[in-house]
Amino acid sequence: MLLNPRLFLSSLFDAALEAARPERVVPPAIPADADLATGRVVVVGAGKASAAMARALEDHWPGDPARLSGLVLTRYGHAVPCRRIEIVEAAHPVPDAAGRDAALRLLTETVAGLAADDLVIALISGGGSALLALPAPGLTLEDKQSLTRALLGSGASIHEINCVRKHLSAIKGGRLAMACQPARVLTWLISDVPGDDPSVIASGPTLADPTTCADALAVLAKYGIEAPGAVRGLLESGAGESPKPGHPAFARGEVRLLATPQLALEAAAVAARAAGIPAHILSDAIEGESRDVARVMAALARQVADRGQPFTPPCVLLSGGETTVTVRGAGRGGRNVEFLAALALALDGHPSIHALAADTDGVDGQAEVAGAWIDPSTASRARALGHPLPEVLARNDAHSLFAALGDQVVTGPTLTNVNDFRAILIT
Repeated sequence: MLLNPRLFLSSLFDAALEAARPERVVPPAIPADADLATGRVVVVGAGKASAAMARALEDHWPGDPARLSGLVLTRYGHAVPCRRIEIVEAAHPVPDAAGRDAALRLLTETVAGLAADDLVIALISGGGSALLALPAPGLTLEDKQSLTRALLGSGASIHEINCVRKHLSAIKGGRLAMACQPARVLTWLISDVPGDDPSVIASGPTLADPTTCADALAVLAKYGIEAPGAVRGLLESGAGESPKPGHPAFARGEVRLLATPQLALEAAAVAARAAGIPAHILSDAIEGESRDVARVMAALARQVADRGQPFTPPCVLLSGGETTVTVRGAGRGGRNVEFLAALALALDGHPSIHALAADTDGVDGQAEVAGAWIDPSTASRARALGHPLPEVLARNDAHSLFAALGDQVVTGPTLTNVNDFRAILIT
């Protein structure tokens, strides 16, 4: 087969990223009539893509740019310079004081004193939950940091993690919309969550929250997480309850999804077919433990390669979503590289199967690496280098493995975020 698997898989990832870039998806959302409000136009936002979204908004604003002002938070290294909108960088995934202080300014200064003829444009993308690190009254930043670390290592899904976050925040879970009253609020989203529920993306700062304090307590109980006393007291008393659907704060709100995992997968499928390889999108919303998902994917890829079912090779299997990792070791890992290590172990050198898995924001876990590739030689090369795959998985140390193999996918900040991207090529 006259195909370089690595270059081919990389081209699909590139196509997925290009389809979800803010400079591509923001301009079509901007109404041709810039006079959406007779008052102020205030831009707020948080997330790994939000600074780039703000820049795209400024670049394509059809009216007087002097009307734009605002404040947007993004992850360290993901800032894009803007002319009218202030960009602040803070920590992700564990929040820091920079995020707390900027979130407080956003809530008490940027959107303070708005009138009914003002317009707020909220630019929200994945990563915003950690960046908007304003604790609810009675909690400290340290409370949120310790709980975040526990949740991230527990195997909890993003829906569960953000349920807890919304009830411990002074700004997430719809509270930013409450502070914007009585202005009109447009929420523009780049989705990084399975199912694209707007209220889950960045913990829905401008959207009604259907979950409850009791739901948050159930998440902590499910994963055996011992929360600080102040956290448990806030949840058990109900003092952390969030505004629900039907609250007047959301009466003038409008929501628009600008980019989603499905959009990125469809772009990758088009690129594969243009190269002459049939593409099959399995799902844009796969969740579960990374190594468990890998075993299922390995079985499916083997069925295609060995039996021509349910698809005939050559083909590529595409999927997205957000897997999880229950951290038991002290290694350097991330959900995509953990998936690949487990996939390579399950495939055991199958000669016809190659794969790429990466996070579309360019950061897998807490490493500045998007993901990696595997090929039929991955398991044997890992053994030869003293990194047998079972030991790698036991240590949650897949980033160290793929660094040693020279098989890392490094993009730098992509300035978008539509979650995991997985492509399995069966030749």
